[in-house]
Amino acid sequence: MPAGLNRALLTVTGVVIAIVLAIAISSVAILAAGASPLDAFAAFFDFGDVGRAQSNGIATFINRAVPLFIAGLAVAVGFRMNLFNIGVEGQYRLAAIVAAYVGSTFTAPAPIQIAVIIIVAAATGGLYALIPAVMKVTRGVNEVIATIMLNYIAINLTSYLVRGPFAGERAAGQLTTTTPVLPESAMFPNLNVLFDWFGLVAPTRGGGLQGFLLVAIVLGVIVWIVLERTRFGFDIKASGLNGPAALASGVNPKKMIIAAMVMSGGIAGLIGLPEILGDKGAFNSNFTAGLGFLGIAVALLGRNKPVGIAFAALLFAFLDRAQGSLQFAGVPASVVTIIQAVTVLLVVIANEVTKRLALRMEERRAAQQLGRDKDPVEVTA
Repeated sequence: MPAGLNRALLTVTGVVIAIVLAIAISSVAILAAGASPLDAFAAFFDFGDVGRAQSNGIATFINRAVPLFIAGLAVAVGFRMNLFNIGVEGQYRLAAIVAAYVGSTFTAPAPIQIAVIIIVAAATGGLYALIPAVMKVTRGVNEVIATIMLNYIAINLTSYLVRGPFAGERAAGQLTTTTPVLPESAMFPNLNVLFDWFGLVAPTRGGGLQGFLLVAIVLGVIVWIVLERTRFGFDIKASGLNGPAALASGVNPKKMIIAAMVMSGGIAGLIGLPEILGDKGAFNSNFTAGLGFLGIAVALLGRNKPVGIAFAALLFAFLDRAQGSLQFAGVPASVVTIIQAVTVLLVVIANEVTKRLALRMEERRAAQQLGRDKDPVEVTA
């Protein structure tokens, strides 16, 4: 059997075993919570009884997956360089509020308005990620410590900005503070037409099926091409695996660290845009938090590959969407977090085990091939 196919089969087998074990362990947790595992798993597939509810459930599921996918891509770029960019959380929040505010200060045709907002978000996230990158290459500061501290700064800075300099007018009875509302030209068109194609009722919750899904797909393809099919992607991987060896071959690892962190931060800056451009039309004090930290788990589960990250994001979104259904079934919503954590942990362990097994099998195959190559020589002698 070819080595590549053998490795792929081992990987798939490891993931399947990990998921089965995760279901078993999660069932124990559900039983410990005094609920029925069968009721809990049935709730995951409960999208409602009427057409509108089912469409809303599907749209919520996909809309949740989009920012998780982008977050996973941002983290994966850092991982490819052997950098742990925990600062994705702060980078996307700061980028979201800056982009939302800048987008509210002018009105232009929709393509220009949306493009400017996207560019501002990416630039803000990239510039904020540049800080820990410069600290690492100039002073040797560990990026984990630097990005954790910068997360606190970004989170508190956005809280100040949304209540202070960037605050918009608050409507009567409104409990949250927001940036000024974006003009209509800044709102990304939805993809509800896809539901019409399949004969389903168009969703209404959360702005329908958010059009930023298309941007996420294009972004995933671009990241895959850059990391897997370009010299730049090879240089990042080489620098991450062995900096001195990369330097000897003409690649500057310090430049690669800065490039990878800025690219990671730029992608992270887009995480909050689906919510702003597809639903809320502004950044508010209840803006969705935690996507950056979830992105770490999504990237690990997807093995830092855009396709794997897409499936991991869909899995996490599928589990998150079911929280309401679980509560109706009498199952604590915290079970979702347990399932996510156990799944990631077991898949990471399975990946490491299958990697070592594949390496051993390749070494054994190489040794056998070497033995066969030596036999004719020995006979001739």
